[in-house]
Amino acid sequence: MRRVLVIESGNRGITERLLPLMRRNHGQAVAFDLLTCFPGLPAGLPDSAAVFRVPERPDRRGLLRDLRARRPDVVAVICSGEPFLFKSKVAVASLVAAKVFIVNENADYFPLDYAHAGLFFRMALDRAGLSGHSAARNIGGVICFPFALGWLVLYALWAHTRRALNLAFRQ
Repeated sequence: MRRVLVIESGNRGITERLLPLMRRNHGQAVAFDLLTCFPGLPAGLPDSAAVFRVPERPDRRGLLRDLRARRPDVVAVICSGEPFLFKSKVAVASLVAAKVFIVNENADYFPLDYAHAGLFFRMALDRAGLSGHSAARNIGGVICFPFALGWLVLYALWAHTRRALNLAFRQ
């Protein structure tokens, strides 16, 4: 791993914990680039890092072209349950030819590959509220919603039809 593109799409503290962790795990020679929507720089980002700020780049294709020109080996996507840069991180992760690492809110990371699909699936279920103690309630709500909506529509149809018939026969 020579060059890592970090997509800072969550709390700045996650990035500040991730950078030294990746240097410790993969060597001091790792070069970092940063795609962010925040002003300023995270602590621990080397001076040699290229910083791409999404709000300053209205030309998304040009931004993507510049990111690809840096030729990152790894794209580290912060998936902390915060909605920052959602479209950008999905586009960059899918269109830049690099291995994708998923970073959670604890700055733990794992590669997005078949071997780690179960971990990614559990993380996605947790983000969707479909794991833990509230999972049964949430799933039950999703299943019951169409029936409840149908019942309410039928009741409204019955009530309005009855009202229209009463008004028509009174006259």
